Amino acid sequence: MESLDRGVVAVPASGGGVLVSWRLLGDDPSSAAFNLYRDGRKLNGAPLSRGANFVDTTPGAGTYAVRLVTKGKEGPDSAPATVWTEGYLSIPIEPPPTGVTPTGETYSYTANDASVGDLDGDGRYEIVLKWDPTNSKDNAFGGYTGDVYLDAYTLEGKRLWRIDLGRNIRAGAHYTQFQVFDYDGDGKAEIAVRTSDGTIDGTGKALRDPNADWRETGGERPQADRTGAFVQPDGTKVAKVQGRILKGPEFLTVFEGATGKALASAPYSPPRDPRTDAPSVEQMTEVWGDGYANRSDRFLAGTAYLDGQRPSIIMGRGYYARSTVAAWDYRDGKLTQRWLFDSAAPGNEAYGGQGNHQLSVADLDGDGRDEILYGSMAIDDNGQGLWSARLFHGDAMHVGDLDPTRPGLEKFGVHESPKANGGVGAAMLDAKTGKVLWSTPTDKDTGRGLAADIDPRFPGDEAWGSNQEALYTAQGKPIDGVKHPRQTNFAIWWDGDELRELLDRNQISKWDWKTGQTTPLLTAEGMTSNNGTKATPTLSADILGDWREELILRAEDNRSLRIYATPYPTDRRLVTLMHDPQYRVSIAWQNTAYNQPPHTSFHLGAGMKTPKPVAIITRKASQ
Repeated sequence: MESLDRGVVAVPASGGGVLVSWRLLGDDPSSAAFNLYRDGRKLNGAPLSRGANFVDTTPGAGTYAVRLVTKGKEGPDSAPATVWTEGYLSIPIEPPPTGVTPTGETYSYTANDASVGDLDGDGRYEIVLKWDPTNSKDNAFGGYTGDVYLDAYTLEGKRLWRIDLGRNIRAGAHYTQFQVFDYDGDGKAEIAVRTSDGTIDGTGKALRDPNADWRETGGERPQADRTGAFVQPDGTKVAKVQGRILKGPEFLTVFEGATGKALASAPYSPPRDPRTDAPSVEQMTEVWGDGYANRSDRFLAGTAYLDGQRPSIIMGRGYYARSTVAAWDYRDGKLTQRWLFDSAAPGNEAYGGQGNHQLSVADLDGDGRDEILYGSMAIDDNGQGLWSARLFHGDAMHVGDLDPTRPGLEKFGVHESPKANGGVGAAMLDAKTGKVLWSTPTDKDTGRGLAADIDPRFPGDEAWGSNQEALYTAQGKPIDGVKHPRQTNFAIWWDGDELRELLDRNQISKWDWKTGQTTPLLTAEGMTSNNGTKATPTLSADILGDWREELILRAEDNRSLRIYATPYPTDRRLVTLMHDPQYRVSIAWQNTAYNQPPHTSFHLGAGMKTPKPVAIITRKASQ
């Protein structure tokens, strides 16, 4: 895993003074303690061995550094940190230039999802930011879109590079999923993303044919319903294909994190269809369920430790009908496909139509290797189907030790096809076997759902769906007299206790389990969320300080990002969440389609047990 520095961060504390926090690393000794210095003067008496934070109440301002203390001996100073006087760090960003489509439509750009990685190997995270044009499209709609861009920024606001994915990569929440991770083990993160003719890397070099234009110029195709059958002529529905990309080459490309240079490309897998790159309407409908690339161009992406040691790239295509998932390794400068799962392959019929608008990655069976949670189905680390619950498609799911009273991990999700799945709106499953532990009935699409430990009276994560009033315990019991919080989009570990807070739009709120109400803890004025009604952050992750999560939002004018850090002290001592493998890969997939909050491999909540340390190896860039 990544070799990280201490990530020291200092903000005004909630009760006065300055809260300074830093990382406890996964390869620190269990006896690790720390001394904190301001301008070279030690602030603590005995070495700090409880929480990895300290409130400095002495007057004046200064620069902070921590030193690791082991066996009575001090290590060197950490990288210094000054106080974020407003409680956040503002990072300037630069939107791409406006553009005009072939039909004369003008568009501009909004900052969208982001990820983090140590791009240059210095132990600090950089931000990789996606820019979406204002005419980006859901797959259901035709029309031209502007190009999608990826930028890399340091925390000081220096732009390292810009990648233009080009006209042959359509813009929209389901088209571009990018992964930022150190795949080859050199101590520096790479970027993996789908590309095509005309993609321009961070050095200005075009991939393949820069003049190729694979966009459809006009016309209509019959629109299939969800069973794949065409609507009859007397009520024919058609899909406009202008601007869609139904043929042409696709690639998986790995870019160098420090420069944005394209390092390796391979024909993209999963492909549109193995028989032909440009199937007919009938072929596309037979294979994917429609003839206009609505279903075939819905992509997912993730990162997984399939061998328990080194990370692999996961790329998915389709989930409404046919679901295909490929695993790739990037080693020694080369891309190699590890396996390809296809629900259309003989024996995999039960896996069709089970995919979600996102995926998750976790070690489901405790063998030290990751599996892929692809909605109502799971794929084993070897690329074979593990289980299919036949609950069909859903818009949100959560995977972790949601119920600590039973062994292993659980998966909670909401579903939109009650007519097909027996009237199930939401369900908690055993993540290893897919067995339904409990479910809630409905006859309607349940669009959103959340699982988070917000009530200390009941063990594990409470869970709720958007179209049901009840708040359920992890064991499936509705809590008497309580309606679930209206916030159903995201969760964040923010304040000093072990419960999780609620993140929705530009506000973090605390659930008051005594009154059944939420209380705002942070409202980020002038900042806004992404992805419409999904109202998700640019990123939420433990990228600095101790184990609490930071919040990254974009400014309303798209000229800056802000990183907010918690002002609350805590005595809870935990290794940085980024050194928990499940949490770390969940940050990599967070930008995928309908973004979901991360979860740890252990239960992090009220009454939690101290998690067992994970045996990790960190590699610095110089090694």
